[in-house]
Amino acid sequence: MNPSNPTVIIGAGFTGLFTALHLCHQRYPRPVILIDQKERFVFKPLLYEFLSGEMNTNQVWPRYAELLDCSGIAFVQDTVLNIDLQRRRIELASGLHYAYSSLVLALGSAISYSDIEGAKENTIPFRSGEDAMALGQHLRQCLQRASQTEDPQQRSLLLTVVVIGAGPAGIEMAATLADLLPIWYGKLGGNSQEIRVVVLNRSKEILKGDVNSRLRPTAEKALQQRTVPVEVLAEAAVSVIRPNQVEYKRHKLETLAAGTIIWAAENTAHPVIKNLSISKGHHDRQGRLWVTPTLQLPDFPEVFAGGDCAALGENPLPATAQVAYQQGAAIAHNLQAIAKGEEPSPARVALRGTLMKLGLGESAANIAERFEITGRLGHLIRKGTYLELLPNPVHNFRVTTDWLTDEIFQRHSRPRLMSRLVSANGLRTRVFQWTGGAVAAAVLASSSLLIWRATQPEQFNRVWQPTGLPTLIDRVPPE
Repeated sequence: MNPSNPTVIIGAGFTGLFTALHLCHQRYPRPVILIDQKERFVFKPLLYEFLSGEMNTNQVWPRYAELLDCSGIAFVQDTVLNIDLQRRRIELASGLHYAYSSLVLALGSAISYSDIEGAKENTIPFRSGEDAMALGQHLRQCLQRASQTEDPQQRSLLLTVVVIGAGPAGIEMAATLADLLPIWYGKLGGNSQEIRVVVLNRSKEILKGDVNSRLRPTAEKALQQRTVPVEVLAEAAVSVIRPNQVEYKRHKLETLAAGTIIWAAENTAHPVIKNLSISKGHHDRQGRLWVTPTLQLPDFPEVFAGGDCAALGENPLPATAQVAYQQGAAIAHNLQAIAKGEEPSPARVALRGTLMKLGLGESAANIAERFEITGRLGHLIRKGTYLELLPNPVHNFRVTTDWLTDEIFQRHSRPRLMSRLVSANGLRTRVFQWTGGAVAAAVLASSSLLIWRATQPEQFNRVWQPTGLPTLIDRVPPE
């Protein structure tokens, strides 16, 4: 190994980006190159808020140039074509190539269309900011055309949305659209009851085999309580997808006409991961890389892998943001240990529960597999938890304060809501909800500041020195 070669991180999703940021904060002694084919980080759990307009581009889809405010990290926007593990060399589509001393594989997953005819050509995916923008534009066009269409059959087609897949992505999508589309269509003078949202589920149950399965009863109830109740067709195996039509086999072969068909089914390993020159026994059945407890490849200890492209043990961790975030921190810790001549340590990932968006302003939070919180408070917990994971303390705090301003003040000052405070019972309920939200918000904001100060003290002091906040925090006695 040539110690002068950089540490290269391929993939700037949660695992890759947080590995880089932790290395920066820890003053890692070697240069770091972060490679991704996109110029923006996408915070996938909040893409639904981006689609609905609850959060904006800078909050959910920020540029890496904004997030990587660190002299020790070079960001390269390019596509990886090949990784030669034996020669420790990476080849990019631009013709560039890099030799590395250490490598982090964080490429995530890719869409699997399960060899279903027409699936790739005739469905809309939902994995990136571009996907969210394309879907939003398509849906608005369908609604606009429907509002001016007199033919009932054609209008029905335009107003039908099919979501393929009843995992968390499919359920969150269906619940969001079942509340959102009636709002959009109502503004055009349309009858929102004509809108139809259908989920096609290959299994008998939604969320089957998923970490969110404990939330199944809550999710099933929530789907029926949306502005437009969501239809779930169970045991529906999709066979062919044509333009504006899905063919599936349930009890018999059936077809469903829809102006919008969204693909939210299974994923597969990234092609670059599948094509690595390692023995087949070092991939699991989904094509992910088997890693040691320290998140290293067994035959190539200089290579780490985490997130959706890695599997640890017979029961792989769920492909969630909280897992990827913690693995990024663990990989950074082990890279730092190796640079100091120390042994890497096993990664410890704590599953803190699950979160699901179940409509506009409503979510379910399963805290530590013990407590379930739903509705508006669940929404605050879900959003606040994800905001804490935003990948840069400055960006984190700015987004958090923007959101808190909207959640606490703007929403609760609207005349329609204030009119509901007439009755004594209503008043007590609203005050309790507002106070609970305000307390949660205050804790969230203070924790954001403390995390920022702990991870980037120089930057924190530079930004907040004029306000006297650093001095005030220093005066607070330790517990």
